[in-house]
This record gives sequence, structure tokens and C-alpha cells, in this order.
Amino acid sequence: MTPEEKSLLERVAKLSEENNQILHSMRRSAKWANGMRWAYWAVIIALSFGAYYLIQPYMNSLISALGGAGGGQASTISIDPKQLQDLLKSL
Repeated sequence: MTPEEKSLLERVAKLSEENNQILHSMRRSAKWANGMRWAYWAVIIALSFGAYYLIQPYMNSLISALGGAGGGQASTISIDPKQLQDLLKSL
């Protein structure tokens, strides 16, 4: 092997090791990013359930107050299609 070939081979080996280190770093960064993404969504979902748990008693009392004596259920509004058609014609 000539000195020139040996130099070229050493240079290729050095570049290959550097490339390997860069690829490992990229893979490690991708794993961290994926883990942080999971943690972000877990926090969002947990906070949503926590907010619902804290607001639920107030919502129940509001629904029962608006529902009147309907046993805590909000009343539904029923509209006759004929009445709706007449209303739209009058506009």
C-alpha cells in the first residue's frame, strides 16, 4: 500500500467515525424530541381532565338551575317543521 493510499484510507476512516457520531447524535435528539412530545400531550390531557374535575360541580349546579324543576336535566326545545317553514317564509 502506497503512502498516498494509506493517507486516503485514514481520511475515509476518520470521516466515517465522524459521520457515525453525527448519526448517533441525531438519533438521540429524535428520541428526546419524541419523548418530550409524548410528555407534552400527556400534560395537556391530564390538565384537561383536571379542569373538568374542578369545573364539574359548578356545571352541574348551573345545568340544574337552568333546567328548573326538570330533575336536573336541561329541557329540550322542540320546533315543529311547519312552524319553522312559516317563520322562514315571513322573513
